[in-house]
Amino acid sequence: MLEREEYVEQAYFFRTLHEQSGTTPIQELMFHVREELLATSNLPMAIDFMLAELKHSGRFGPAMEKLDHYFAPFQAYLICEAEDERGRFDVQGALQVLHSEAKFRAADPTPQGLFLFQFETLSRNRLRYDPGLKAVGQDPLFDDRWREWILTVRRQIGLVDIADMIFVRSQHYLTRQSARLGGQPVIEEAPVLFGEKEGKIALANRRKEPEFLFAALQRHLNYPTVPRPRRHDPTPELIPQLMRRLERLESRLKMMEEEQRDGAIDLEKYFPPPRPDDSQE
Repeated sequence: MLEREEYVEQAYFFRTLHEQSGTTPIQELMFHVREELLATSNLPMAIDFMLAELKHSGRFGPAMEKLDHYFAPFQAYLICEAEDERGRFDVQGALQVLHSEAKFRAADPTPQGLFLFQFETLSRNRLRYDPGLKAVGQDPLFDDRWREWILTVRRQIGLVDIADMIFVRSQHYLTRQSARLGGQPVIEEAPVLFGEKEGKIALANRRKEPEFLFAALQRHLNYPTVPRPRRHDPTPELIPQLMRRLERLESRLKMMEEEQRDGAIDLEKYFPPPRPDDSQE
């Protein structure tokens, strides 16, 4: 894990790219944002490397993969998926998610909150689970117990409900097993990764949509919320399109009125007379 100031600068960097990339080329925007960042952080040097890769290949996702000592593997995975022309996940959505994730990392993150945030990102944006969970398991915040369980989730996803996998690794599962045995202690078959409240919420959301599980965890435990992809709203573009169509209809009606009144259309109104130079040629 990096110092807190690194994640604060990353959150500002990704937020600025997300807000202004629609009006300014991203290469120029990254160059200007670099000047605003703290010179004591390592992000300006990372941006220099990313700019070099962007000029060379037109992408900066491979540069983030090479900077695995600075950017988490999941961060690089999101940008690479967004830059893939075959996918539906765009760069704007990736930058929005990266801003929220960096903001969470700067505020005393927990393994439970980070895993659920990253898993919900994969689920909500319909990203590939196999490489996505592989990148999640390589995050420096997770220890060996978490990495082993994330690999298990990677193998069983699609076969076992995520709520069930969270429930059996929670303290609430051991509490229920102990109650069935009359209060006797239960031997842990696997390390406990989630607390009592996470287990209760997971048990209550078994065989339901995963979105309900994520929403309940965010309501009760204040886990970070994954930004939802915004749908394109064509309303602002409808009025200019209607105005252009009305202008075309008006011009056509005028031509039809002139033809009915005079019997012919004066084309000189619509085509300028030839220039003297053109007639000599």
